[in-house]
Amino acid sequence: MRHRRRVKHFSRKQGPRKALIRGLVESLVEHGRIKTTVEKAKETRRHVERAITLGKKGSLAARRLILARYPQVNVMNSIVNDLSVRFKDRNGGYTRVIKLGKRPGDMAEMAFIEFVDYDFAAKSAERVGSGSSEPQKKSKENVVSSKKAVYRVARKVRNKIQAQSRRENRA
Repeated sequence: MRHRRRVKHFSRKQGPRKALIRGLVESLVEHGRIKTTVEKAKETRRHVERAITLGKKGSLAARRLILARYPQVNVMNSIVNDLSVRFKDRNGGYTRVIKLGKRPGDMAEMAFIEFVDYDFAAKSAERVGSGSSEPQKKSKENVVSSKKAVYRVARKVRNKIQAQSRRENRA
């Protein structure tokens, strides 16, 4: 057992590990929510939260440091201009990890990692695309808290994966 281990290695050397984390952070910043393994989600959370905290400073040095770690300008701009503004009153805990169950292929624990203010209902409506351009009025019955919706979707995904795994095992 390696005590006081600071970095998850993911059975990779430094370069590929850095590229993996960089890609996960960039995807999370771009999409607001990604599906990955629990261990990768926990490591990604560590890096994203540091970047947002750094982005709150908004100084040129902070921008350059973020750009050095995640060398896409749109990711740096999103962290500094969007995420740090959204979380300006929050002192940490910008993301949440929602466990989904095991992946059928290798039984790896899967999870969603998302920002705490991620609005699942708005994102799903965006994907479906309503026919009219005017916003729909929301009644109290139609409004479901985003956290409940997230857990409901996570449960559906988990049940679907489990059912598929059972079918494959029976065959």
